[in-house]
Amino acid sequence: MHIPPYYKKPSWQRFFAGAFIGACIAYFIFVYMHGFMYEQLMSENKDLQDKVSELENQNEALLEDKQDLDKKSKEPLTVTSVEITIENKDELKLDKLIIHDLQNLMKEEINHIIGQKVSVIDESAKLLISSLENKEYTVDELTYVFTIKKLTISKTLKITAEAEIGDSA
Repeated sequence: MHIPPYYKKPSWQRFFAGAFIGACIAYFIFVYMHGFMYEQLMSENKDLQDKVSELENQNEALLEDKQDLDKKSKEPLTVTSVEITIENKDELKLDKLIIHDLQNLMKEEINHIIGQKVSVIDESAKLLISSLENKEYTVDELTYVFTIKKLTISKTLKITAEAEIGDSA
């Protein structure tokens, strides 16, 4: 039995070339779609991990604070959570994952204020601002320095910061 030599005919050569090019294009489209979906899943996973860790820290601090406050008849206003916003993330073209990492690093720096009285935080606002501005945060081999533009002290401490790429030396 003999297999006919189809590869010598121009019509079959065009068919095989088209099939090969189509397979290459399909493979690149598949790789692109897979990467895009993977990035979305990673971003969602990072969001959920951030929320869980923030809630755990908040819960621990509030439980400790509640035990102290049960002894007192008046309950002063306390800080329950921290929200950090980076203003110029579009100008620096920061990725969502880098933004999450930077926000986490800043939250870890001031994590001790959760459960503290608002009046105490208000008295030491300049110290809080200087502690955030004087620290360099390193993510993916880049060093970032922040300038605090707005600080709102209430049950939720809201910080609006502007990022700059610092010296990595």
